[in-house]
Amino acid sequence: MEWGMANRLSQIIQNDRHTLIMPVDHGYFQGPTRNLEEPRKTIEPLLPYSDALFITRGVLRHSVDPDNTKPVILRVSGGATMVGKDLANEGIAASMEEAIRLNVSAIGLSIFVGTDYERESLLNLANLVNEGEKYGIPVMAVTAVGKELGKRDARYLALASRIAAELGARVVKTYWCEDFEKVTKGCPVPVVMAGGPRVNTELEVFDFVYDGMQNGAIGVNLGRNIWQNAFPVAMIKAIRAIIHGNANPKKAQEIYDKEKGQQRKK
Repeated sequence: MEWGMANRLSQIIQNDRHTLIMPVDHGYFQGPTRNLEEPRKTIEPLLPYSDALFITRGVLRHSVDPDNTKPVILRVSGGATMVGKDLANEGIAASMEEAIRLNVSAIGLSIFVGTDYERESLLNLANLVNEGEKYGIPVMAVTAVGKELGKRDARYLALASRIAAELGARVVKTYWCEDFEKVTKGCPVPVVMAGGPRVNTELEVFDFVYDGMQNGAIGVNLGRNIWQNAFPVAMIKAIRAIIHGNANPKKAQEIYDKEKGQQRKK
């Protein structure tokens, strides 16, 4: 691996080979998402506990100070929204030159395996990998499912993740699912978890994060489970303890409850 590529990946993946990536890119297709209406206010208290940010160029320029030293993964796909006909109909919305200008550590895009736009999204990935390898910038592929949430099973996610790796993605972001080991075992590049199933309690989040880490994930790329929580700093500290401290769900819950209590006193 070239020095530049290895250096950028090492900024995102920490010395313990794990990472906690904070995605705040949801507005590119959802608009002003709950608790992300003012991105700067959401990002600033969580940044110290994040290993990297997954973000669009617009929010990066206007909501993150240039002296930020946390690595940035730039969201470069877009062009479809929640109110449009098909979320899978994405194109490339930011160039490699823009990524270099913004001094990012990686770029990320969504692929939509099994949709009408499968070919276009996979070729988007392949073309970005070609450009990224030229300049030493790793590509993170996101195995998106659009509005078809029923696709979040091990068979589909293993297929999509492996295809992303085969096309040259250096990291794959995919959903947690039952039998998650089937996903990670079939993917020869590092896997980070996106959100899992819809849950009602913090403990359920800790459960699926812990399970994923035990079954081959190197970390998480969790947004709404953190910054839509009533106590986001407590939540990210608890999840960080699982990622970097090998805490089990019970211990993570204790950390969350303690931090929540301290924040209530302020």
